[in-house]
Amino acid sequence: MSESIMMPSTTPYVEHSSTSNITTNARVMLSMMLVAAAFLFSDLVVGLRSIDVGTDTYVYEEVYRELRGGPIETRFEPGFLLVTRLLSILGFSVETYQCVLFGLLLLMVVLAARHYFNYLGSTRGYMTFLIAGVMFLFISPMFVNASINAVRQGLAALPVFTALLAFHQRQWRTFFIYGVIATCFHYSSLLYLAFAPLLLVNLKLLRIAALLAFIAYCTGVTMIVVRAAVPALYNAVMDYSLGAKYKSGVRLDFAVFSIFWYALPFMMSGLVRKPFNTRLKDSTAVYLVMLLPFFAVGWGNFSNRFLLSSYMAISLMVAAIFFHSRLSILRNPILLRGGLVVSCAVFYYYVANQVLV
Repeated sequence: MSESIMMPSTTPYVEHSSTSNITTNARVMLSMMLVAAAFLFSDLVVGLRSIDVGTDTYVYEEVYRELRGGPIETRFEPGFLLVTRLLSILGFSVETYQCVLFGLLLLMVVLAARHYFNYLGSTRGYMTFLIAGVMFLFISPMFVNASINAVRQGLAALPVFTALLAFHQRQWRTFFIYGVIATCFHYSSLLYLAFAPLLLVNLKLLRIAALLAFIAYCTGVTMIVVRAAVPALYNAVMDYSLGAKYKSGVRLDFAVFSIFWYALPFMMSGLVRKPFNTRLKDSTAVYLVMLLPFFAVGWGNFSNRFLLSSYMAISLMVAAIFFHSRLSILRNPILLRGGLVVSCAVFYYYVANQVLV
């Protein structure tokens, strides 16, 4: 398959295509200003949060302060440690440090949205698509988790999605670049990248493999196999935050919920314009691959962290359903802009009350 997947000839959805270029550019500028305002607001909400907001916030703050005295022993990945050490040495406040980390997460959102936008074969209206994507991320408790709690894994989540999209399109250089970025922020990214070759097989075979993995997880078979075959991995998963109060073991609720989101693009296919409905369904292969690490080891403590990448990708998939909808009301830029404003308030509420998944 070539570097870019060929798309059937079609006229893409264009926002107000009959308007003048000046008017169109003004609307693009308005969208950019709205996104910038939403980013600034959310960045301040996350960056100025108390040390008590987010179970791991105090850990990051402690390491950040200690780094000013010189190198220390830490389990932080090299990319995350580089950012932390650089800001600490420069003498920035903890609040600035937290703002920068969330700013990096927002940058990953922008990059992932652009790559997914291109993957779908879209050509115009990226800012509207980005607005929709950010809106659905802001109302997702999993995104809040990535913002204030699982910060390192949150930074790696969307680069994983981008890398797998590139692999699906045989864009090897992009896959390598984003794979390295994801791994430098969190080593668990290697689990997702290890399953990437499954994107080379027929989609039907991938579905069968995912179904078997789902059944094996729900029946506890994967836990038994890992415990017997790779005891070191089993212990590492089970010992993660051992003293924390969080339900471990097989999580049927997470498993079923995850499969629902896989089925959604197929259920909504009739409401999505051609040929984008086909490309949207193709992208579910990437989503399935991102579920496989959870099916493999999602029975340990804090198993929700293995769903971070897939659940954040869901927001962009739902954004694609709205943006390419046959129903003009759903893709209306004014509606989506208003939705982004409302989602900022929802995001503030989630952070202030630590509403997480």
